Amino acid sequence: MKKLSVLFAAVIMVVSVSMAKAQKLATVDLMGVLNAMPEKKKADTDIKAFLDAKQAEIKKKADAGQAKLKQYSEEAPKKTADENKAREAELQKIQEEIAQMQDKAQKDLQAKQDVAFGPIEKKLNDAIEKVAKTSGYEFIMDANSAALVYKSGADATAAVKKELGIN
Repeated sequence: MKKLSVLFAAVIMVVSVSMAKAQKLATVDLMGVLNAMPEKKKADTDIKAFLDAKQAEIKKKADAGQAKLKQYSEEAPKKTADENKAREAELQKIQEEIAQMQDKAQKDLQAKQDVAFGPIEKKLNDAIEKVAKTSGYEFIMDANSAALVYKSGADATAAVKKELGIN
């Protein structure tokens, strides 16, 4: 009976230690937190307005090009070969301008997103780090993707390399 009591006490100690170690890992719903941040909502609204403006500008240029194409197609039989060739070159130039506008809009959008979301990401990461340190978490993972978002625990890379005999 005494051996059974000692065994039971050992099992309780192992479970307690395991539970204590488990407390060093936490999860966070990053998208839920981000979507609840007023700064993110404002940034999303600003980005959408910027994107809508750029798309309207590109659409206006494309519509003007379509109108010229229709006009030139209708007038082509009445024009000389040289005039039609010049008009074709003009339409090609309009297509290139539209493509350039789309590329520039994409780059501008990316830059605007970087500027808008950079401080939001920093604020979120600072909050995660503060909570981790305050609560004693060594690891915090995204609850939706299992991606590691905070790490302060020991790095076992060197020990694993040593065990494998590599430097």
